[in-house]
Amino acid sequence: MSSVRLNALPREQAGKGAARALRRAGRVPVIIYGHSRQSEALSVATRELEKLLGEIAFGSTIIELAVEGGKTSRSLIREIQRHPFKRTILHVDFQEVVAGERIAVKVPVLYHGVPVGVRMDSGMFDPLLHEVELEADPANIPSHIDLDVSDMQIAHVMRISDLVLPAGVSIIDDPTLTLCTVRAPRVMEAVEETAEGEKAEEPEVIGRPQEDDEA
Repeated sequence: MSSVRLNALPREQAGKGAARALRRAGRVPVIIYGHSRQSEALSVATRELEKLLGEIAFGSTIIELAVEGGKTSRSLIREIQRHPFKRTILHVDFQEVVAGERIAVKVPVLYHGVPVGVRMDSGMFDPLLHEVELEADPANIPSHIDLDVSDMQIAHVMRISDLVLPAGVSIIDDPTLTLCTVRAPRVMEAVEETAEGEKAEEPEVIGRPQEDDEA
């Protein structure tokens, strides 16, 4: 489990007008909730938050949210609201987490190696899922899950059930879901499709052959 620190300030005013004023001042309105606590309105520096999000897997990284004049809370980012066109951050929801209290998190899957079917048979590696949902104690949340795909052949499928999880971590997602597969080369697929669709064709008769005139 990895953790980072983010500084926050109490937010006294609520509403759209106050939120817009915060954003103009270079801050993002946020809220923290969870573990039987009252929701607390805060704000964080936009640049500090954007830098942080560029360096972490935010869905599975514990953030030490340090409130000026208050306590530091261990938390996870649960939702990020962005402007639909500008993609600037409008609001962030944090959930406080406590050791011993299992929580659901989404963790990236990192694929390692080059499949045999790609190296030897010119196949195409096709990753279908890039994250899985896990349940774990905050102290045991992995930053990612590794999966070695080196031995995969053409048409080989690996599923969520093939993942090796750290102790104390369990899968929430359907274990039969496909994580990745190795597909046959496009040329081979095209040849197979053509072979299946072909039908024997009779030569077209343009006209009856003419008999030689007898002398």
